[in-house]
Amino acid sequence: MAWLIAGLAAFACAGLAWYVLGGVKIKSGWQNGASPLARWLDARRRRRFNEQLPEALATMTNALRAGFSVAQAFASVVERGEKPMSEEFAILIRQMQVGMSFEDALNSMTARVGSDDFALVTTALLISRKTGGNVTEIFDKISGTIRGRMKIERKVRTLTAQGRMQGIIVSAMPFVLGMIMVVLKPQTMIPFLASPAGLVSVACVVLLVTAGWLIIRKIVRIDV
Repeated sequence: MAWLIAGLAAFACAGLAWYVLGGVKIKSGWQNGASPLARWLDARRRRRFNEQLPEALATMTNALRAGFSVAQAFASVVERGEKPMSEEFAILIRQMQVGMSFEDALNSMTARVGSDDFALVTTALLISRKTGGNVTEIFDKISGTIRGRMKIERKVRTLTAQGRMQGIIVSAMPFVLGMIMVVLKPQTMIPFLASPAGLVSVACVVLLVTAGWLIIRKIVRIDV
């Protein structure tokens, strides 16, 4: 009976995680077969790409103002930029060299990096090629917008740092106290944890702590 209750509690915990985090995203990750480590590395690479994008736009703007072509401006990013930005632009250049059209190569890079900011850059480039707009001025405006949003994101992370730390401390506290009690009073705690009531208590604690942590995580996670 105790194991049944513990199983139901674990199932409820998983259901709550699905609801709070968003079942679609979790399901998508499972269907794609991506491990948590792979998703974390991909998110980390995407974040670094977005952080390097304003500098890459500045490099391209300077190259275009110096009279270089767009392809040469891309090459300047490869030469002066850092990974992963330089790697992605190197792939873009190679694709155009083997015969892929400018538009298809840009769209391929946009899909590959998964950056909304770069999607905006791609749209601006494609429109300017058709209408003859001032690309350097557009790049300046996009770069300023990205830098402003990054500044707001850093401020939000600073303001929510206390909430994130409180969530970690509150989540860890029951387990730390439990281990302390086991060390101080093993003759009482070990039989209790081995009993049906102890198993149910542990399952309830795990459920409530997980629910609290997920709720706090949802609150302090603000998309800018």
